[in-house]
Amino acid sequence: MKITLKRTPEQIELVKAMASRNRSVAYEAQVALAEFIGPVLAEVVNNAPTISNLFTTLQFNADDNPSIPLDLYYDINDEDYVKVYSQSHAGGLPTNQVLPTMSELKIATYSLDSAVSFDRRYAAKSRLDVVSKTFTRVAQEILAKQETTSASLVMGSLADAVTSSTDHLRVSSQTGGRFLLDDMNKMMTLSKRINTSFLGGTPAAGQSRGITDLIVSPEIVEELRAMAYNPINTYATASTGNDIAAPDELRMSVYNSAGLPEFYGISIMEILELGVGKKFTNVFQSAAAAGSTTAQTWQNANDDLVVGLDRSRESLVRAVAVDSETGGEFTLMADDQYSIRQNKIGYFGSLEEGRMVLDDRALVGTIINYNA
Repeated sequence: MKITLKRTPEQIELVKAMASRNRSVAYEAQVALAEFIGPVLAEVVNNAPTISNLFTTLQFNADDNPSIPLDLYYDINDEDYVKVYSQSHAGGLPTNQVLPTMSELKIATYSLDSAVSFDRRYAAKSRLDVVSKTFTRVAQEILAKQETTSASLVMGSLADAVTSSTDHLRVSSQTGGRFLLDDMNKMMTLSKRINTSFLGGTPAAGQSRGITDLIVSPEIVEELRAMAYNPINTYATASTGNDIAAPDELRMSVYNSAGLPEFYGISIMEILELGVGKKFTNVFQSAAAAGSTTAQTWQNANDDLVVGLDRSRESLVRAVAVDSETGGEFTLMADDQYSIRQNKIGYFGSLEEGRMVLDDRALVGTIINYNA
């Protein structure tokens, strides 16, 4: 992520004006830059390829008390009560609320803030690189907070997800420490089984749901790349001499696209926070202790996690406040706490949002145990 201010005469003069000894001129220049760069920061954050942007955005007025009518998000013949996962504060573990389908769900929102400052002399010398990196830091801090909040919600919801006595998690036991086509195939079948029509049967033609995205660690992507040269069958071992290689077309496609943006028709999102003992796997471990039966088998020292997501289902929802004056989601303002004696220029920005999982049937997962 990088934000760059071009060295045009107008922007150079605007940055220089922020260092003026005339307080009115300096403050007006700071406000003008904030109004210009605020929407840019919001656009950068909203388009970053991260877990937080897997959520569908629902906008509401900043002074409003947002809510969602649950009956519009569930089929008419669903059970009378549904589970909704949400957070009361940023980064907290998700709370499971059991609500009637006919109720109005009040959205719990919270504020994500960032404050930065830089020495006034950088503005006086037209150091646009310093100013650019300052705003880049604002975007990075907001995005990091959104990532932590989103991961806590997704991992906690997945750990507790059970539909009609069917656990949304499965343990990869066919081949210990491996993620093969068989595991992906079974995840796709599991996703189909828990996503039925409103009558409990087959969805209408063309509406059959399944996995659209996989969220995986670099080690799992390594396993996918290895299908170009490793056997992929699950019923024979190396000692039997009956190993089966993937079809030539599949091996060549994997070999020629080592980055693997897509595999088996499913988009691959590779994140460093997943993996044995990593940040998001630790979050899952915290939720697994009180989660479903399968989740409680989690062994943090040796386990990895593969998360499957169905983005065709409007399940992951992010409600975000829109400023009534600017119409933007992210509000950036000049920080007036600094005096001339402190010789600093500051900005602070914030956005108000709330995240929910309205339907956990969009989430499935596979636990990979490297000691199996």
